[in-house]
Amino acid sequence: MLWSGSSPLTVMRNSMWGFLMFAGVAWLAIGWSVMRLEPADVVSVAGPVIFFGALCEAVRALAGTRTWWLNASMAALFTATGVIVLLDRDATYTTPASLIGWFLMVRGAVDVAVATMNRGADRTWGLMLSLGVAQAGLGFFASSPLSRAADPVIVTLGGLAMLRAIADLVTSLRLREVSAVRPDVLKLSPEREEGVAGYSAGLTDFEDAPEKPRARHRAVDADARTFHEEVVSTTRDLDAKIAEAGVTGTAAAAHRLPPDRDIPAVPDTPESMAEGERRR
Repeated sequence: MLWSGSSPLTVMRNSMWGFLMFAGVAWLAIGWSVMRLEPADVVSVAGPVIFFGALCEAVRALAGTRTWWLNASMAALFTATGVIVLLDRDATYTTPASLIGWFLMVRGAVDVAVATMNRGADRTWGLMLSLGVAQAGLGFFASSPLSRAADPVIVTLGGLAMLRAIADLVTSLRLREVSAVRPDVLKLSPEREEGVAGYSAGLTDFEDAPEKPRARHRAVDADARTFHEEVVSTTRDLDAKIAEAGVTGTAAAAHRLPPDRDIPAVPDTPESMAEGERRR
């Protein structure tokens, strides 16, 4: 929320799933309403439907994702398409059918490209890929001579709304699932946090340390090690020293004497040290 110190961009990203859920429900309502249209109302409805698609793309662009420029470009393109549909009111259905097909082909191609790009990170990429192919195919049909009548255009608009509804609903649920991950899932234990902090501090000191002077006639040291290699080597040497000292483990404390045995006093005077030498 804004009052908690989060930036507006972060808030918009976190609430994107809610907007997509609303958009999916709206697309369903549009699809149901379009199928009940009269032929004379097709041209008047096709423009606002494309405008709604442009609005969805504009909101996606404002979320600041890595493909924001693609969504912004489609928003501008679909806005221009909707304007042309509303201005070109001829007696036939050629213009609205071809422009609806244009909308579907562009949106389908983008869905296919984005789904392919996210195939390693999103398990729903196969469904989005199928929806993109279906949209592109429906757009190809709408642009063909087979859809120059009112009924094919109405069916195409209904199919457009249905496909967009499925795509937005699936995306919203996926975003909701990701945003609902508990914040303590990646929380480290105190010991690991201290280890990570120490490693980070050591890495910073290692990188900021001045380079050792080297003779000009010498070549670059090919055996120079990274900080991680230095840490591994030092840890290995320390483990070897501990093993030589007879320490077999810290968890079980196998090297310690039983509590019932008397531990000799530490010689802290010259006389006690001399007595200890005589006992040996």
